[in-house]
Amino acid sequence: MADGTASAPEQVVLVVDFGAQYAQLIARRVRELNVYSEIVSHTITAQEIAERKPSALILSGGPASVRVEGAPQLDPAIYDLGIPTFGICYGAQLLAQQLGGEVSRYDQGEYGRTTLRRTDGVESVLLHDGIDAEHTVWMSHFDAITEPPTGATAVASTANAPVAAFEDVVRRIYGVQHHPEVVHSEFGQAVLEQFLWREAAIEPTWTMGSIIDSSIEAIRAQVGDGRAICGLSGGVDSAVAAALVHRAIGDRLTCVYVDTGLMRLNESDQVVETFEKHQGIELIHVDAAARFFEPLAGVTEPEAKRKIIGETFIRVFEEAKAGLGDAAFLVQGTLYSDVVESGTGDTTATIKSHHNVGGLPDDVDFELVEPLRNLFKDEVRRVGSELGLPDEIVWRQPFPGPGLGVRIIGSVTPEKVAILQHADAVVRDEINKAGLEREIFQSFAVLADIRTVGVMGDERTYAHPIIIRAVNSDDVMTADWSRLPYDLLETMSNRIINEVDGVNRVAYDITSKPPGTIEWE
Repeated sequence: MADGTASAPEQVVLVVDFGAQYAQLIARRVRELNVYSEIVSHTITAQEIAERKPSALILSGGPASVRVEGAPQLDPAIYDLGIPTFGICYGAQLLAQQLGGEVSRYDQGEYGRTTLRRTDGVESVLLHDGIDAEHTVWMSHFDAITEPPTGATAVASTANAPVAAFEDVVRRIYGVQHHPEVVHSEFGQAVLEQFLWREAAIEPTWTMGSIIDSSIEAIRAQVGDGRAICGLSGGVDSAVAAALVHRAIGDRLTCVYVDTGLMRLNESDQVVETFEKHQGIELIHVDAAARFFEPLAGVTEPEAKRKIIGETFIRVFEEAKAGLGDAAFLVQGTLYSDVVESGTGDTTATIKSHHNVGGLPDDVDFELVEPLRNLFKDEVRRVGSELGLPDEIVWRQPFPGPGLGVRIIGSVTPEKVAILQHADAVVRDEINKAGLEREIFQSFAVLADIRTVGVMGDERTYAHPIIIRAVNSDDVMTADWSRLPYDLLETMSNRIINEVDGVNRVAYDITSKPPGTIEWE
């Protein structure tokens, strides 16, 4: 299997991850300043950094203490590369520890909103005059920097952080104890802007237009005169990927929509109609439901289901390829969040295999083209709008590649799919009627692998529960459960129980991500 690599700008900021819950948020905040960023492991070496030639480094926070044995470290040779470096929380403490400063167990930690005070009489580069001398920041630490790195100057403090910020303008090394990436830090984005645009001298040129232009250029370079096929899933990701590739290679792209039998109610008809109407791309519709149900029979382990679905997808595509002659490339809507969650790096934990990343078989007879591989979900929507795709495609709610197969807990059968399709249709219909479709990132139903006792018509029932899931998210990496109105939840519950055979109970999932994932499997 050959992997297609999405193009990246020449100027890149590497966010070094030390296990922080906010590492992805840092990367997103950088991108919001029109600067391209990627997340890398703290195990990266100075040689690897030098080869990538980043314009700046940002060291993330992390849950560990720099003072304990075995705490994550950074190759000290990296500091000799002369790359502008900005440490946040743990990252700042590590800079202090490795560069001659001191990190101590202070009187008490600081968590949440804290007042930061710029040091009187000391000029600050990052906390410049446009930022209030006293302002609110978001803290999350117990250890504190008590001496800045050798050659650096302490430029701010808080009640329990004597060196809340330090700067070494000669070595271009900066650190703050707080989290500028979170919205609770009053001037956080201004601090990032100062570091990136001015101190690192990065041009804010990473825009939707530049993304499209560079992606088209990369696609043409990769595909050349060849032909490609694109697997449409019904979601925005594959649709935008197809639009980008079509813009690059024209009628040498053929799209294949596979009805897995695991789609939402009436999804297949809607996808085919919408896509043919708006895209003008050759589309092959394959009804392969039986092909998917057979290998899934009796399979209950989530990762096994994902891999079965991923491999079956590929086999169907390979058969479609037989009628397309020299189609050697497979276009997929892989996102950056898919790559991170699938644990494709040496030190990245696998949260779940995405069918188009970790779920692919080893013997794929295609070279992958993944033009969205470096983008988060909201960035994909913006690219779709820039390409002129209609709202019904751009704002279609996310739908996992494995479809309802990962929303049915336990074994997947046609009967369970039918139950879930109808329950899910009620959830989506009521969300739409309430005018919340654009406000809620994702809403759907889950069929649990249990049965519950109920009473219907004065008789005992023993049927399935349905779990409603609704979340708000910008990038899929984190999500918060949606506070749906009680009357809306009541309406959905009544309709599901009254209209869907085999269901006698409805629950609402109020778990955020983390600790849960958006999907149940």
